Amino acid sequence: MTDTAHEGARTRTSFIKQLEIDTRLLGMIGAFVLLCLAFDFITDGRFLTPRNIFNLTIQTVSVAIMATGMVFVIVMRHIDLSVGSLLAVCSAVMAMVQTLILPDWLGLGLNHPVTWVVAVTAGLIIGVAIGAMQGALIGYLTIPAFIVTLGGLLVWRNVAWYLTAGQTIGPLDSTFMKFGGINGTLGTNLSWAFAAVMSVAALFLIIAARRNKVRHGFPVKPLWAEAAMALIAVGAIVGFIAILNAYEVPRGRVRRMFEDGQIPDGFTLGYGLPISVLVLIAVAIVMTVIARRTRLGRYIFATGGNPDAADLSGINTRLLTVKVFALMGALCAISAVVAAARLANHTNDIGTLDELRVIAAAVIGGTALSGGIGTIYGAILGALIMQSLQSGMAMVGVDAPFQNIVVGLVLVLAVYIDIVYRKRTGGK
Repeated sequence: MTDTAHEGARTRTSFIKQLEIDTRLLGMIGAFVLLCLAFDFITDGRFLTPRNIFNLTIQTVSVAIMATGMVFVIVMRHIDLSVGSLLAVCSAVMAMVQTLILPDWLGLGLNHPVTWVVAVTAGLIIGVAIGAMQGALIGYLTIPAFIVTLGGLLVWRNVAWYLTAGQTIGPLDSTFMKFGGINGTLGTNLSWAFAAVMSVAALFLIIAARRNKVRHGFPVKPLWAEAAMALIAVGAIVGFIAILNAYEVPRGRVRRMFEDGQIPDGFTLGYGLPISVLVLIAVAIVMTVIARRTRLGRYIFATGGNPDAADLSGINTRLLTVKVFALMGALCAISAVVAAARLANHTNDIGTLDELRVIAAAVIGGTALSGGIGTIYGAILGALIMQSLQSGMAMVGVDAPFQNIVVGLVLVLAVYIDIVYRKRTGGK
């Protein structure tokens, strides 16, 4: 390599270090971008259209929500194979509450103002209860998580079948279905308002973090690096909302909004940000705060890093296990809301193979199976990469069995790359 090439490499390394960007995250983003560009080229520009990106986001939400919880489970050196079945039983309970229990027992039919609230509450209670029970079996009875959740995979899937007598349950409450994606969006104006709020919040966090470092005497980035990160953050937020707003509501649907059925010249209407994506953003923020700013998060990562030391330091690792699996159950219930609402009904196969997709998303996102390491944003990006891969292959015409083969190979490759990366960077 010439001196000029060495100098260029040192400059790029210095630039990344000054920005303090996680190189693994940068590699994942680069892989995601290349994947999208490749599929866009193969599909003659159909992959990166506003419509496909909109559909891609709402298809990713359910798995991504559960993947944020799976990060905590794997960080604690456990595994949860029951999340797809737990999603199914929560979905079945919520569907039965809407279509049978409330109408027959309380006389509250579909589309009543409290129907969706009661249904979602029931799903959350079931999810938390089952998750806590599995956590107790793992934490207090010391049954391996693999065995407990493997049993849960079989048990809860069939409990859901018996609850519905094997039938598809629907239609569901109209307000409930707004959490599914295309049936519930913010519209263009509220989406731009959301982008403005999130941009201001991002700038505030960057400035606050810098001031906090200065106050405690820690080294800070150069001002140009802070400005570059702020520009990237705001650009990503605004660009994402602009793409979603560019997906226009079909003309036939718009025509029904006008009494005379005539659409004014030049009038267009965009979908904007789906409510389901808004739910994912809220979950991601809450889970990130838990991971980085709370005692629970510190205990989770400390226990995953060294369980014996955590136990000796006074952390109640058994109760902590119950809390983590209860949280996983709550996230499965939230995912069940999104999945059932997107389908507009409960089906027997809802959540099938989601346990594998969720684990794959967390691992591809950088969560170490050896425990102690993982990020919420990494798991969400991992879910997005997986969904992009499957959607792209479907658009190209690849059949479902081969899609699963490719996803399996990508998962193994991602784990291998992670092992090599951690060895070279001195990690686990």
